[in-house]
Amino acid sequence: MTAPKAYIFDVFGTLVDWRSGIADAAREAGLDVDHHKFADHWRGLYQQVMEPVRSGARPYTPIDILHRENLEATLDHFGITGLDDETKTHLNAGWERLPAWQDAPTGLEHLHEHGILGTCSNGSIALMSRLARYAGLPFDCILGADIARSFKPKLEVYHASCAALRLDPADVMMVAAHNSDLVAAREAGLQTAFIARPTEHGEDQTIDLEPNSDWHRVVSTIGELASR
Repeated sequence: MTAPKAYIFDVFGTLVDWRSGIADAAREAGLDVDHHKFADHWRGLYQQVMEPVRSGARPYTPIDILHRENLEATLDHFGITGLDDETKTHLNAGWERLPAWQDAPTGLEHLHEHGILGTCSNGSIALMSRLARYAGLPFDCILGADIARSFKPKLEVYHASCAALRLDPADVMMVAAHNSDLVAAREAGLQTAFIARPTEHGEDQTIDLEPNSDWHRVVSTIGELASR
């Protein structure tokens, strides 16, 4: 294993707490629901709306638009009516206002001394740019879905991110809190690092509590990855 020249990150769940952030957005909007259950349902529709894009059944559609479609479905699910378009638009932009996990901003600053930092997220360039500014995440570049015109875990998303940096996949490390993300990254030829986020899905989380393979690095904080 050679030292990576770049580190690319999953963002939702790995660097930011989407569940608390979206619950806060629902609370701000005055929704009379369990705000965390609202966040869980909204996020729970995430994979199924990306699959038609992955399969080629639907042209590439930025996640901002898919989030808005899922918001409408989630409002219907909870029987919420009467929200005006401005409120819905602000609520949908809650994905740009997610809090970073405590270790992420400082850990990324330290890791920045060792290589290029970028995203490899299903989020669009617009969403990721605004989120990075809000959460204080010091990326050099925004890569991932908008670059590849597809969604993870399609291998072309990882390959397109490496190609944009003009680096071989073996010189790039994918960092994620999701084992499935790292399975695909390894298949694409990248180095891999796992960081557990045991409360991403709440206190009763049952998935991704520990690594399920021999990833190149297993750490508990981004700062630990930098110190390695």
